[in-house]
Amino acid sequence: MTSPALSFADQVRSVVARHRDDRGALLPVLHSLMEELGHIDPAAIPILADELNLSRADVHGVVTFYHDFRQTPPGRTKVRICRAEACQAVGGDELVERAKSRTGVGLGETTPDGAITLEQVFCLGNCALGPSVQVGDRLYGRVGAQQLDRLLEGAA
Repeated sequence: MTSPALSFADQVRSVVARHRDDRGALLPVLHSLMEELGHIDPAAIPILADELNLSRADVHGVVTFYHDFRQTPPGRTKVRICRAEACQAVGGDELVERAKSRTGVGLGETTPDGAITLEQVFCLGNCALGPSVQVGDRLYGRVGAQQLDRLLEGAA
């Protein structure tokens, strides 16, 4: 017989238990929640605060300060466009505007059908081949407008 699935609160407590002895446990806990759930559900904030003996404001402040912590589920495909100086110099900002126009969403948002989450990143480590775009786990360099359109169509 299989055991019943853990409730949301029990999932959060389980992650906390794995990191309880870590110094500054909140960040490792939040990273683990992101890995397991894909986002930090706002309902986790009071549980984390209680489990880690922090205020809700402290937990909320950390979750909202760091751009890598999402409070809503991401789309099926993340499209990340580099906004670092090297990519900006060769058209990165134009790619961002084009992607926003083509998807109809802003940075950090997900298309209504849940297909694409559009994100900015401030270096993909591909500076010599900018502008760079990451679609899912795949990195693309020297991306132009037409290639971006194809990448977005493939991600949708």
